[in-house]
Amino acid sequence: MTTFNDEYSLLAPGPVNLHPEVRKALALPMIHHRTPEFDVILKRILEGIRQVFQTKEDVYLLSCTGSGGMEALLVNVISPGDKILAIVSGKFGERWAEMAKTFGAEVSIINVPWGEAVKPESVADHLKRFPETRAVLCQACETSTAVAHPIKEISEIVSQYSETLFLVDAITALGAYPLPMDAWKIDGLVAGSQKAFMLPTGMAFISFSKKAQGYFDSAKCPRFYYDVRKEKKANAAGETFFSSNVAITRALDVVLNLINKQGLESLFHTIHRRAEFTRIFAQKLGFTLYAKSPSDSVTALVVPQTMDGQKIRLELEQSHNITIMGGQDQAKGKIIRVGHMGYIQDQELLKLIDNLGQVLRKFDPGSLTLEQISVVVDEGRQWLEQNP
Repeated sequence: MTTFNDEYSLLAPGPVNLHPEVRKALALPMIHHRTPEFDVILKRILEGIRQVFQTKEDVYLLSCTGSGGMEALLVNVISPGDKILAIVSGKFGERWAEMAKTFGAEVSIINVPWGEAVKPESVADHLKRFPETRAVLCQACETSTAVAHPIKEISEIVSQYSETLFLVDAITALGAYPLPMDAWKIDGLVAGSQKAFMLPTGMAFISFSKKAQGYFDSAKCPRFYYDVRKEKKANAAGETFFSSNVAITRALDVVLNLINKQGLESLFHTIHRRAEFTRIFAQKLGFTLYAKSPSDSVTALVVPQTMDGQKIRLELEQSHNITIMGGQDQAKGKIIRVGHMGYIQDQELLKLIDNLGQVLRKFDPGSLTLEQISVVVDEGRQWLEQNP
């Protein structure tokens, strides 16, 4: 039986383990956001972050959580009374639909069973019936179910409508797997600092296509802090409009440099490898996959019927110093969710599988033997060595 260290391991779908270089950046003395030193950093970031979005358009930095970024995508391009189509397949799809209703939009919903991805043809059918739809809202990854939606296919459909925008919540997707904004004709994209950008929670990043930018001035939703026209003008002058989140912005500079050195494709491969490992070896312990179209950024595992997912995650945290997440709403107690973004070492993956086995055995002594757990961990170690 391998003995693992007891260092804390954050394997949630966000926030995530911070890279050591990020920790160093966060520990630096504070500087003012209206100084030449910060201006140089900001300029470098505003250019560099485009590479992660894979866009030629401006990317805006907002001091808020990802949900603030979702709101910003909406209020800059829609008006009260606009027809909106929201794809709802989990808690965050529900949240975005509620936001649109709050701002007076006429929201239609495609309800997708939890654990399943939306069928592109259902979007096509809706737009044929309601071609005046102003925007289609969809998560790239529905974090609550770990489902990856077919963003490229949906975008191909939406882009055929000259006055319909495709807005994508990529908070648990951008930087974790391919999502090229320009190539896929995505009109609005939002990411969050606490996910694949491996930063603390507190910033959202958004970008709009030229098609979407055409609605900035005509959109009638109330907006002040989230009015990107102000930010666009300030960025052009080398500043942010409001006070900058200096600590996270400087850490973002570090992350973008790390991503540039590694390369996006290599980063995607690294995260995919973690996801594959988790999917393969968790199933060997007796879990099954919840998502029929699994995302590489987070994996949802169905727990054995005799067990409670909430108790499993609590035991992992209290006895083994590992944080994962449980299910929400209708999936509460039925699933656990493991994140694959951030600074995760191979030893943490092996430790997770070993301790998951230990927890299952504690709750149901007849489910696994110590020898069986050891065999799975050894197989996992060999797999990691054979799949660098």
